[in-house]
Amino acid sequence: MGRKTKKEVGAVVKSRGVSFRVWAPFANAVGLSGTFNEWGETPMESEGDGYWFVELREAAVGQEYKYIIHNGDKVIKKNDPRSLTITTLAGNSVIVETSFDWQDDKHVYWPREKQIIYELHIGTFNRLDPATSGTFESAIQKLDYLHDLGVNTIELMPIGNMMVEREWWGYTPEYIYSVENLYGGRYQLLEFIKAAHQKGIMVILDVVYNHFATDQELNMWQFDGWSENDKGGIYFYNDYRSSTPWGDTRPDYGRPEVRQFILDNVRMWLWDCHIDGLRVDSTIYIRNLAGQNDDPANDIADGWYLLQRINTVAKKINPQSFVVAEDIGINDYLLKPVREGGAAFDAQWEVNFPEGIRAALRSSEPEDIHLDTLIDQLKRRFDGDPLRRVVYIDSHDSAANGSGRFSELIAPKRSGGLFAREQSVIAAAIIMTTPGIPMILNGQEFMQGGSFNDWQGLDWNKVEKHAGIVEAYKHLIALRQNSYGLSAGLTGPNIDIFHVDQVNKVLVYRRWLNGGPGDDVVVMINFSNIAVDNYEFYVPANGIWRVRFNSTWNGYSEDFKNIIVNDIPANNNKASLNLPASCALILSQDAV
Repeated sequence: MGRKTKKEVGAVVKSRGVSFRVWAPFANAVGLSGTFNEWGETPMESEGDGYWFVELREAAVGQEYKYIIHNGDKVIKKNDPRSLTITTLAGNSVIVETSFDWQDDKHVYWPREKQIIYELHIGTFNRLDPATSGTFESAIQKLDYLHDLGVNTIELMPIGNMMVEREWWGYTPEYIYSVENLYGGRYQLLEFIKAAHQKGIMVILDVVYNHFATDQELNMWQFDGWSENDKGGIYFYNDYRSSTPWGDTRPDYGRPEVRQFILDNVRMWLWDCHIDGLRVDSTIYIRNLAGQNDDPANDIADGWYLLQRINTVAKKINPQSFVVAEDIGINDYLLKPVREGGAAFDAQWEVNFPEGIRAALRSSEPEDIHLDTLIDQLKRRFDGDPLRRVVYIDSHDSAANGSGRFSELIAPKRSGGLFAREQSVIAAAIIMTTPGIPMILNGQEFMQGGSFNDWQGLDWNKVEKHAGIVEAYKHLIALRQNSYGLSAGLTGPNIDIFHVDQVNKVLVYRRWLNGGPGDDVVVMINFSNIAVDNYEFYVPANGIWRVRFNSTWNGYSEDFKNIIVNDIPANNNKASLNLPASCALILSQDAV
């Protein structure tokens, strides 16, 4: 499926000077121009395999450069596709020193059963000035907050150089090796990773390999002057396979040089930058032309091979690296090992989970509450393992694209109101007690309203305003991680939804690892606004069941109902309680 990997592609700083290597197989000649030769043209030598090379002693870190590509009568000036820094998108590549004082930094690892992911957009996460972008440096200031919340995995939305006015989420990449200057650039990123690791927090990164930016201003477009059918040239398919929902820029996964371009990017993030894992965007459009599952006619065999190689490379660099697929098509083979024909991802996003949450919690009126989708989601497993899925209330996708954050959607323009707060705490309780890896969208835990966007910074005043909601998240995360030694079942893979009351809109389920006191957890949700006295239900064992979490507690908000639920005795595996309206209760027995 390939060829020998080419080493040291791009600008590589040597002990004396800098070497430059670029792939331009259809060029007649390639020259190098930069501040080191007063923007003249230094010829590069063809290596006979499509690559061109030169080493210059006079070149140095911090200097700018471009390649000058000759193809027949055409003379094209291009930035290095592997630029580690560029001045601006319309500017120049910059020579970068890749060494960094990591001190004793090492990759951080958390097992899936203990992970709490926080999806973080650097540009809006912590803006010190509303008129400027958030940066890695300003994000470092909030690491203590995230650690205290219980977060142990940060998922960074894409951080590559992007044209802000085109798309500042980062999902239409232009330079996948370069770090956005508005965010602070490469050096600040490395400082952020090191600082996160010092807090015991993993850092994973969203990467986009299914398409590139959508227009012909893209630097890689017809890079060396060659193309077919007026398509994108050497980095892209030049036929019908180029088409994606975002433009004609699907990479040509069948070209070994293109695969190496992507796989070397994986190596850079995990090896050079100490990133602990990746979330690979829209894998379904890497593996299928139409973005469809079970659609052999449109499957891309080379794309599947690339996904396998991404995970093989990641595990070779760091056997504990955490690599997640976002794949709308939900295919168990994404998780199976390569030896079985799988792509070997560690987990998948559960993209349908927000739909189930919203259908159940959009209203507290019984006739408007729909539990079936949520019940299906609670029971879902990927390749037989529920802990190989990432579950969430909101993500950058579900909270945008014509929709809104959960709190905004259920209470438009009243996202901080009583109903939104009550339902948000119940939703958080469901996420933290669902078999899977919980993910929080930045600001969710302090009732950030509206939709997710790239222009509105988070309102950190809400942390104080909604301090009780933040406290609820802390309590739920601690239970999820069994921090008190009373809820080991929440770290296990097992769930039994043993009580579904469609009349009263009550759901009760058991979670367990090995079972028994301190392990078995019973989760009880009343989705309706009607309280029920002497509500009977079954429990796994006799004895006293204690309430570990009660969403009505007024410590979470002064205007919550504060319905006290005392210890619950059980005989013949039967218990009863006065069930509050609109509540989530988490019960367990004391450990022996």
